[in-house]
Amino acid sequence: MMKLYYSPGACSLAPHIVAYEAGLEIEFDRVDLNTQTTASGGRFGKINPKGSVPALALQDGGVLTEVSAILEYLADRVPDRRLLPETGSMERYRVQEWVGFIGTELHKGFAPLWDSLMPDAARRLAVQYLQRRLSYLDSCLEGRSCLVGNEFTVADAYCFTILNWTRFHRIDLSKYVAVQAFMQDVSNRPMVRKAMKAEGLKHAA
Repeated sequence: MMKLYYSPGACSLAPHIVAYEAGLEIEFDRVDLNTQTTASGGRFGKINPKGSVPALALQDGGVLTEVSAILEYLADRVPDRRLLPETGSMERYRVQEWVGFIGTELHKGFAPLWDSLMPDAARRLAVQYLQRRLSYLDSCLEGRSCLVGNEFTVADAYCFTILNWTRFHRIDLSKYVAVQAFMQDVSNRPMVRKAMKAEGLKHAA
């Protein structure tokens, strides 16, 4: 059986959601990123020398890392769930386009905000950078419930996970109406609720 190594609320929430949405039989092992130990008693550095989640232990004994790769791998295990469109289709490239945007523009955009030693001026610049990206995302989501087409995909799971960090950093989403609606719609999905509950996360109001 595969095993997903995660830390509550980290980007590993995205593959946690996708694993549930795909109906996969998978184990979950919580990682303490400070001590680099797992809930099962393992040393996470031996599992993933990068020291970051997510990491997916495969049935053949290998380990897959990086959230974008894990999302694609899990979705492709159960293609009939359509968490990724068909290989070679333009819709699939659009999903990959969004996953790339989320990873490079949103996910990494939050990086300075996690550093407690970051000067206030640098933090303000980081927030302003994110606000510009949120404005773009808001315009793309206007009149839509999903990033691509009308079906929930791995891009939506990843986007929801990263945008959930706005609550930790008190970034106001009130002026991003479409983004707020997207977050509410995704948070109401049963498998998203299940994943958040499993990680001890508060459901969006």
